[in-house]
Amino acid sequence: MDDTDSNTFGFRPRPTAQRPLLGLTVLVVEDSRFASEALRLLCLRSGARIRRADSLASAERHLQVYRPSVAIVDLGLPDGSGLDLIRSLDRANPRVPVLFGTSGAEREAAETASRDAGADGFLPKPLETLAAFQAAILGHLPEEIQPMRPRAADTSTVHPDELAYREDLSHASELLKMERPPLGYLRPFLIGVARVAHDTDLEARAMGMAGELTAPDRRALQAILSDRISRVATV
Repeated sequence: MDDTDSNTFGFRPRPTAQRPLLGLTVLVVEDSRFASEALRLLCLRSGARIRRADSLASAERHLQVYRPSVAIVDLGLPDGSGLDLIRSLDRANPRVPVLFGTSGAEREAAETASRDAGADGFLPKPLETLAAFQAAILGHLPEEIQPMRPRAADTSTVHPDELAYREDLSHASELLKMERPPLGYLRPFLIGVARVAHDTDLEARAMGMAGELTAPDRRALQAILSDRISRVATV
């Protein structure tokens, strides 16, 4: 049975202590493959279905077909700001029951902007602990669809596939080769990817991309990306 059928007939599997998000559908609007893979694993371990959109346009196509139980929207998307989608989802009738913003760059400001746009909460990157992910969602769900008995918090972490990390690095490398790289998009994208990967060197380099990117800086960043891509290829 697909999501549309489940909503039409009011059927929802009963969540359990081990799978507290069973029966929920999570729409992840995220252009990073690596961050999306982490969220996929968190959803899988929690019992939730996941649907992924990598842009505002893709998200709109999803939303024309079904209404998710939870939406997690990255603020920096290739075709615009996730804040616009958060505002739209917050004003929709019926509203998506649980709505989150997420970002890896300028997280304090991103959280404030997400809440101002109408989000119920904010998920800073990296998000990799099962207990934190489940608690964030359960904290905003109606009581009647939460697990009926106490559960022990699962403090284990997820580890997304390194190949997804390589895809993100390759994407950033291609953007960097453009005559005029879209730094307003590329900078937060790389910061988020670096934080999910716990790559402090790449994070520092991406944080320094404010303003114009000089030719030496571009070459240095391209060298770092090429090095990371090569390392993942040999794993």
